[in-house]
Amino acid sequence: MALMDFIKGELLDVIEWTDDSRDTLSYRFPDEDKAIKRGAQLIVRESQVAQFVYLGEFGDTFKPGKHTLVTDNIPVLTKLKSWKYGFESPFKADVYYVTTRLFTGNKWGTANPIMLRDKDFGIVRLRAFGTYDFKIADPRVFLKEVAGSDFHFHLDEFADTMRSRMVSVFSDAMASSGVPALDMATRYTELGDALLQLINPQIGPKYGLELTSFLVENVSVPPEVEQAIDKRSSMGAIGNLNDYVKFQMAEGMGQGQPGGGMGGQAAEMAMGFAMAQQMMNQPGGMLGAQGTPAIAPGVGVGAAGPAPAASGVPELMGIADVAKLLGVSEADALSALEKGDIKGKKIGSTWRITRAAVDEFLKS
Repeated sequence: MALMDFIKGELLDVIEWTDDSRDTLSYRFPDEDKAIKRGAQLIVRESQVAQFVYLGEFGDTFKPGKHTLVTDNIPVLTKLKSWKYGFESPFKADVYYVTTRLFTGNKWGTANPIMLRDKDFGIVRLRAFGTYDFKIADPRVFLKEVAGSDFHFHLDEFADTMRSRMVSVFSDAMASSGVPALDMATRYTELGDALLQLINPQIGPKYGLELTSFLVENVSVPPEVEQAIDKRSSMGAIGNLNDYVKFQMAEGMGQGQPGGGMGGQAAEMAMGFAMAQQMMNQPGGMLGAQGTPAIAPGVGVGAAGPAPAASGVPELMGIADVAKLLGVSEADALSALEKGDIKGKKIGSTWRITRAAVDEFLKS
């Protein structure tokens, strides 16, 4: 930062401030206890505003340009000083330079989760962060409410305060916007634009600032809510459970996995559902199924003649059902299945035999 102060004697002849920094918001010109003479030159560069302050009261404001300090150029100070005949004698006043350029890429974020009422999740905690660009729109309000009488006010002095103010305004704006948490990820740009319209009316009158952009880069929910969303998405991807089971069966059988792998497990589950359905459809239901009549003595594996039809026997049976129906041991029934005398399907370690296969064996 370079300061140029041309002084003649004990009077200020030229007032000028050259800012070569990128983080200065306001700067008080060092007058070294010297007075400003009549006809002094005030130089205000682009992206600057010069504000006179006399005994704690705001005087005249000067925009970019070269200004000669005479009565016509300082009407407010003339009135404050009560110069009846105009500005003739030297005077003392504070001159603040305020930077009016755009300050970009400022970060904001929630240190703690924001509690909001959401239509999908009820009460939910949200975290958010992003960036914003701002400029000083009203130097007087900014000097009064933010910088005060600070000799050299830097952006980093204001960053934490501004961040907390942004989060506070963001929280209020989010609560009143009614945007669901699930919709935020797809509406960051729209959300930022909408919040900008809510934030500016609050920070303008309070702090003399104007936000030119407010970007929401991320809004996140707690991990447990993310897991619930993932589960809901997974269930939506599965769709029809019956079709999913059939698909898994075909995949497992096609890959030749032991026991059918996932397909075998899915098939067993599906067949279990089928058996339960068959049993529930029988007279008396699952608990009230009729007993199976005993097979005549002497009838064994390979015996001629069909066994009498048993009422209440399920169409899909296991080894125990076949052994009971034939009146033999489970070991004999298993041996007949392994030899192929009785046709059945082995899924994993479980055999499944249809009633028609048993009837065909009895007729052979």
